[in-house]
This record gives sequence, structure tokens and C-alpha cells, in this order.
Amino acid sequence: MEQIKTKNRLMENESFKETLPYERFQRLGAEALTDAELLAIILRTGTGTLTPTQMGALLLKKGEKYSRGLSGLHYLSLDEIKSVPGIGDVKAVKIKCIAELSNRMAKCRCLEALTFKSPSMIADYYMESLCHKDKEYVVAAYFNHQMSFIGDEVISVGTVKSANISPREIFIAALDKKAVYIVLLHNHPAGDPTPSYADDTMTEQIRISGEMLDIRLKDHIIIGDHRYYSYLEQHLLE
Repeated sequence: MEQIKTKNRLMENESFKETLPYERFQRLGAEALTDAELLAIILRTGTGTLTPTQMGALLLKKGEKYSRGLSGLHYLSLDEIKSVPGIGDVKAVKIKCIAELSNRMAKCRCLEALTFKSPSMIADYYMESLCHKDKEYVVAAYFNHQMSFIGDEVISVGTVKSANISPREIFIAALDKKAVYIVLLHNHPAGDPTPSYADDTMTEQIRISGEMLDIRLKDHIIIGDHRYYSYLEQHLLE
């Protein structure tokens, strides 16, 4: 055990400097680092038996049950992150914040080009943010007359099985944003995106309300476990 501790201390020594993530970053840039090495720079310090890079690799391994690569970190709970030796409250919160920043940056890049060209394009944009929720979220996405995205709103957060919404809340935001089209989205935490009778009823109510206000319900997309159901693709809104 003492030999292992000595070896890990040597890894921080000048003789090993060129192999350390921080020094590799300075010489080669961030793009040359592995995912585990990038996490090592964030974690900064290791333990008596683990280097920061090894801790990063363990963290990535835990995220694999949710998604491949770094994206799995977004779904790890604080307790799951802290189960890696050497990661306490401060480091766990830092990892969660970095994962959220990464998620928001990715969405911002997608947002710049988001238009309603197909239901799959909208489903892809919202998939990762909705498919792992343990409650039903109802989101309204708003588009102008050119079908370019102008904003969205979380309309309701329900239970594991249902979410109660009112068309009034959807169209107040639509009028405020001067929207011409609406795409309604909600998730099914159980993973099956097949619509229920309540989903069909809600869709029809919102479609009729939209016609009265000259704001068309373009689609209702149900997000499941990396699957989706589109009312438009099923020709149920024509």
C-alpha cells in the first residue's frame, strides 16, 4: 500500500510533469486531452491511491449507465458523484455545474439554427432534457410565421403518470411572444411515448383553442426513452 502511495506522489513530481493533464493542456491545448484528463483538471487533487485522472475515469464509468461519454455526467446525482473516492460536496457540485453549463452551451448552439423542418428535429433538440425526467413535463415551443424558433416555456410539471395543463397558460405565452405556430411537447417517464386518451383529449383542446386565436398547433410530440411520437407524423392534426 505504501508503494502505491509513493508512486502516486511521484506522479505529481517534476519528473512526471509532461504526463500530467494540466501540463499537457499547457503544451498541447484542451483538444489533446482525454475526457478523464479534462475531468482531472477540474478535480485538481487525487487521493492516496487514485490520481485525478483515475478519479475522472471512474466518474465517466458511473455515467455510462445513462449515456455514453461526458453526457452521462449530466444525469448523475450528487450522491452518485460523491461515491467516487476523493469527491466530496464541493467537487460534486462543481461537476454538476460544469455538466449543466455544457448542456446549456450545446442547446444554445442548436438553438441558433432551430426551425421546424421536421418533428424529428424538434424531438432531437428536447430529447436529452426530457427523456430522463422522473415527472411529466409539458413544454410549449413557439415559432414565428417563417417557422423559426422564438422561445419556449415549461407549462406544467406533474407526477410520474400525468401533468395537468390549461390551454390558457399556453396561449398567454404565445400571444406575448407573438407566435404563429406552437409545438407542444411532453415526456412519458415510463419510456413509452405512445399517447394516452388524456393526451389525445389535451391535443384536441389545444388545437381548437389555437384555431380560435389564429395560432396553429403544428405538432404535439411525446418524448419517451430516446423515442418519440409525433401527432403530425401520424396525420392526426390535419
